[in-house]
Amino acid sequence: MARQVSTQPTEVELQILRILWSSGGSTAREVHNGLADVESKVTTYSTTVKMLSVMLEKGLVKRDESASPQIYRAATSQKVTQRKMLGDLINKVYDGSALSLVLQALTSQTASQEDLAEVRRILDELEGKAP
Repeated sequence: MARQVSTQPTEVELQILRILWSSGGSTAREVHNGLADVESKVTTYSTTVKMLSVMLEKGLVKRDESASPQIYRAATSQKVTQRKMLGDLINKVYDGSALSLVLQALTSQTASQEDLAEVRRILDELEGKAP
């Protein structure tokens, strides 16, 4: 039985998406140069083009073929992608419990006072207590 292709971005695909989110759209060469700036291991230009092709098939990027050279853009916003990935993580790892995720996140590392204040502000807002 063939394995189903994941629509979740891999780590390298996330790096490419970050480049596209920050630029609004880039050529394959610009993506390749951006990867060289952030990756510890250097990939070839042809590998970058292949990764963009795979991402196109997965629906992670769109390609403007009317431009020359072609421009790649993220298919969804960073916020939408983060929400989808977080939802998948909550379902897979925390059995659908957002509370378990939040508790784990707050107790696994020391949260700064600013972070705790922001969590309190959001909770107050969700409970309708925000000014």
